[in-house]
Amino acid sequence: MNRTNTATPRIWQQGYGPIRHSNETIERVAALAASDGVDGEALYRILAAADRLTSAAMWTVAHMTYAHRVDLSGAPLPADAFKTTPEGHTGGSLNMVPAFVGYLAANAITARTRSWMMGQGHSVAAIEAVNALTGDVSPAQRGRYDRSEKGLSQLAADFYSYAIDADGKAAVPLGSHAGPNTAGAISEGGYLGFAEVQYVHAPLPGESLVAFLSDGAFEEQRGSDWTPRWWRAEDTGHAIPVMILNGRRIEERVQIAQQGGADWLVDHLKLNGFDPFIIDGRDPAAFACAIIEAERRLERFAAEPTRSYPAPIPYVIAETIKGFGFPGADTNAAHNLPLGGNPAHDERARNAFNEAAQALFVSAEQIESAVAEIAVYGKQSREPESRHALALRNPAAPILPEPDWTVAGDPPDCAMHALDRWFVRVVDANPTLRPRVGNPDELRSNHMGATLERLRHRVNTSDAGVPDAIGGAVITALNEEAVAGAALANKGGVNLIVSYEAFAMKMLGGVRQEIVFARRQREAGQEPRWISVPLVVTSHTWENAKNEQSHQDPTIGEALLGEMSDTSRVLFPVDANSAMAALKSIYSGRGQVGCLIVSKRDMPHRFDAEAAERFVTDGAAHVQGEAEGAELQIVAIGAYQLEEALKAAHRLAVHGHQILVTAMSEPGRFRTPRDPIEAAFTANAEQLAALFPPGMPRLIVSHTRPEPILGLLRRLDSGPQITAARGYISRGGTLDVSGMLFANRCSWAHLIDAASSLTGWRSLDLLAPAERDAVEGRGHPGDIAAFNI
Repeated sequence: MNRTNTATPRIWQQGYGPIRHSNETIERVAALAASDGVDGEALYRILAAADRLTSAAMWTVAHMTYAHRVDLSGAPLPADAFKTTPEGHTGGSLNMVPAFVGYLAANAITARTRSWMMGQGHSVAAIEAVNALTGDVSPAQRGRYDRSEKGLSQLAADFYSYAIDADGKAAVPLGSHAGPNTAGAISEGGYLGFAEVQYVHAPLPGESLVAFLSDGAFEEQRGSDWTPRWWRAEDTGHAIPVMILNGRRIEERVQIAQQGGADWLVDHLKLNGFDPFIIDGRDPAAFACAIIEAERRLERFAAEPTRSYPAPIPYVIAETIKGFGFPGADTNAAHNLPLGGNPAHDERARNAFNEAAQALFVSAEQIESAVAEIAVYGKQSREPESRHALALRNPAAPILPEPDWTVAGDPPDCAMHALDRWFVRVVDANPTLRPRVGNPDELRSNHMGATLERLRHRVNTSDAGVPDAIGGAVITALNEEAVAGAALANKGGVNLIVSYEAFAMKMLGGVRQEIVFARRQREAGQEPRWISVPLVVTSHTWENAKNEQSHQDPTIGEALLGEMSDTSRVLFPVDANSAMAALKSIYSGRGQVGCLIVSKRDMPHRFDAEAAERFVTDGAAHVQGEAEGAELQIVAIGAYQLEEALKAAHRLAVHGHQILVTAMSEPGRFRTPRDPIEAAFTANAEQLAALFPPGMPRLIVSHTRPEPILGLLRRLDSGPQITAARGYISRGGTLDVSGMLFANRCSWAHLIDAASSLTGWRSLDLLAPAERDAVEGRGHPGDIAAFNI
């Protein structure tokens, strides 16, 4: 049995500032102190230090919202020390302080650096305050923020300073949400709910992750209920969800509070396979004990020789009130500015601030002593929390087998089948890279049958004759955000997301969060090192005609083209070879999301192996004709668009015209770059001119809507007299492919009609009367569809 100096527990049991210890927490701490492997004396010292660090960090958070300087003497602040426009998600940040300090304490107690992530990124002030006090700040913050009066004053002054430099970038290494300069942050947490569906898929075996979650997000993203459905001791590290249950959203109580509070939540979680327990969310010791206890429960489950799934995942419910420890707690005002007035010119608010700050105040000497007990990673020979395992993801480069390229003369093939076959080979070639496939529905229907047979749906109970398995790597649920989150979170492995094009729009928020965070890391000089994640969208707008217009939506590609193209890649392969080359290109990259828009019907082969890889590397390639002497260039973006362009070129050639047909695989490479990082990714002037001769009449036909693609490709646009675009114009229904092309004026005949206005040719000379009537809406669409080459 561990022996402890009786004076040490008494010091801790006295609490500090607003922190008081419940009998339940005292009992849990005592049990922990008596457990094997725990130094009871050190435990109580660490927890007493945690009380003081928590109080100091809450004091700092309050100053970050309201003041532009601090006074470490503890003297009341005068009016001129306060911000004229205070700002900050104060209540949530105050609630996160004991949680994060409790996490640090758990690490110090067990001499283990766990990973962390925070779903409520707007509570970043808690993390920044604690990091500044402990000295575990990011490289960009080092020397600027520390626990000195100058350092903490700078932290307060920078928070919501809106400072901007001459280049339009943030001028301080601090933001309203978690960012690349927040030491240890791995996501912004700006879109509540995504951490909830990602955390279970993030830790690798041997790792441990503490996920701080919000009660409001619990309501917004119910896919988090499925954590027990996905967690496996065999291939997943410890995942420890910790909900901050403060009972309030921005303008209302959360449903949990309305339904019955923590007790109701316990019952709900049990029904979904969790093993929940309630702790005091105002006490860092309660968090520390809970994290250690949750981890031990998972270890006990993993040690069971006859374990069965779903596993009872420990779920920590940290019950508190919003904004605990400061005026305005448990009110709607606590979300942002709890005082109800500005201390800069409101004496009542100023007095309330100073009184609350005094109750939270910790002297500089006590802070030093507390940090000496908490920030002991150096003494324990482990990484600091800012360098936890998930923050340092850098898996080995994947082995990418040479694709089984098709050759000239092969019959038309399905690009999705080609991707499917090659992806299985990638998985087999990389046994150390954990695979995850995010799949909303119908993987086999999307022609990924080999992947399904190899990796199988992950289930808790397997059925005979069905491609599923308890250890399956295909995460399937009719919740696009949840299954995309499985792949996006698996940054230590190799991933794939497959979706209908129209339904991929439901993934956009989560995908964009990853893109934005990775791009901001690049801007900060922190190159993300996780293997790029492909989002393959198929059953797409042009071939999903039979399923009504709800299934005909190219918006995902358009939206992702709006992001920085070096991080958000959007590719349009046109055949099996270019699809494999595109996927290979994505897996060769780091810290990118690549959206591949792929046809699942058999399409003709247009590129051999070498040409396909060059097509993807260069972003475009000439398919037919020569630039020299060409009278018109047709630029095709998409497989069906290329086929129509070739038909139009064939008809025009019959009439003696020289046509250059160029396929574009990655439009983002030809945009006007918006900063130096994107400029390094995009084509230079010489490369652009080689592929798109200046001054040549040019017709762009795109898988997307024509307007956004024409704006994106402004460098190709020589003016409306000689440049035009065709694409999806939001017309559809229960049609076939030729009907979709006709309805959206993208058939070969419509392209000839569009080209006529650019070149001065008479369409009457190029189209038969019946074809002309069809183009002009007087004839029958079948008169166009019948033409083939």
